[in-house]
Amino acid sequence: MLKVYFGDMKEAIYNTSVYFKNDYEDDWITNPFVKEMIKDVDSSEVMYSGVIDSPVLGKITPTKLSGGVKTLILVKFEADVVFNASTCGDNCSKWLLKIAEEEDRTINLRHIMDFGEGEFLIRILNTGDIVHNMKELTDIAVNFV
Repeated sequence: MLKVYFGDMKEAIYNTSVYFKNDYEDDWITNPFVKEMIKDVDSSEVMYSGVIDSPVLGKITPTKLSGGVKTLILVKFEADVVFNASTCGDNCSKWLLKIAEEEDRTINLRHIMDFGEGEFLIRILNTGDIVHNMKELTDIAVNFV
């Protein structure tokens, strides 16, 4: 299940780009799930662990990926660390839910992310409530962001 804490969270990693630059591992980039995320969110193709083909930037290293994709990768592989997912656009929300289908993940949000019109399961850590849709999420989140 995805667990979300809204607002300032002392233990959350705010600068995900710096954390990614210093901690990512090459085999993360070639993971099939990650390759799919990169293709979907950044419209880029992983050539191999050190080179990604971006339609906008050309050949880039993993550290040049968007902040959203870097945060998603960290959320996937660094399960015990809480990351500020406000570095992600709404196009990352479905990936956060997919990552949390396999194992519980906790993220920090400092805005109300759009998780779409469908049903989902998210535990709001500020209150302990489990929400199932954007109306339920928004009704709680507005009190914290």
